[in-house]
Order: sequence, then C-alpha cells, then structure tokens
Amino acid sequence: RVNFHKRILNFISHSNLLLLVAASTAGLVFFPYAVGMGVIAGGLIVTINFYLLSRTLRKAFKPPHITSIRGPLIKYYIRFVVSGIIIYILIRTDSVDPIGLIVGLSVVVVSMMLAALNEVRHLLCKEAG
Repeated sequence: RVNFHKRILNFISHSNLLLLVAASTAGLVFFPYAVGMGVIAGGLIVTINFYLLSRTLRKAFKPPHITSIRGPLIKYYIRFVVSGIIIYILIRTDSVDPIGLIVGLSVVVVSMMLAALNEVRHLLCKEAG
C-alpha cells in the first residue's frame, strides 16, 4: 500500500514537471508571449503549491510527530490566499493572459488524471497476465 501511494505521488510529481515544461514551451512557441507567460506562471503556482502541500502532509502525519489537522489546514489556507493574490495581481496588471494562466493552473489536474489512467492500465495488465 505504501508503494502504491509513493508510486502515484512520484508519477504526479514527475509528470507535473514534464507537463509544465511541455506546456510552457508550446505556449511560448505557438502563442503570443502573454499566453506563454500565463502558462508558465499558472504552472509554477500550482506545482509549487502541490509540492508544499505534499511536504506539509508528509511532515504532519509522520510518526511520532503526528499533529492535529489544524496546522496543515492553516498552512493550506495561507497558500490558497497567497496564490489568489498572486493570480489577481498577474491578471490585474495584464502580465499574463488569463487563458494561458488557466492552462498552467491545470497542470496538476492533468497529472492526476494521467496517474489515474496509468493505475487503471496497471490493474488491467495485472488482471490480464
């Protein structure tokens, strides 16, 4: 079970970076500069948040330092508010294109979907073999 969780987390972490690089490159090459910068900014925001959340939860639930849910929840909401402020500033100052930003913010969701499909593939291959 631990290997299962670790495998999924590693898959998502690696695919986040690959998708971020691929989407950023495509955004800068095929679209206007503001779109590419939106993809980069959104991708960085969501990837950093994912990493920090993962680290917070790992520390919070690692014996013997198991803490209450209050600490990780407070950190989560602080990151959420800071991310919201950053996104607001980026859009308000016309630093990035909102569509590019949305694409960038979708990097982790796409990585999670790919991880789920990969696990389904593992299960189907295991049952067939």
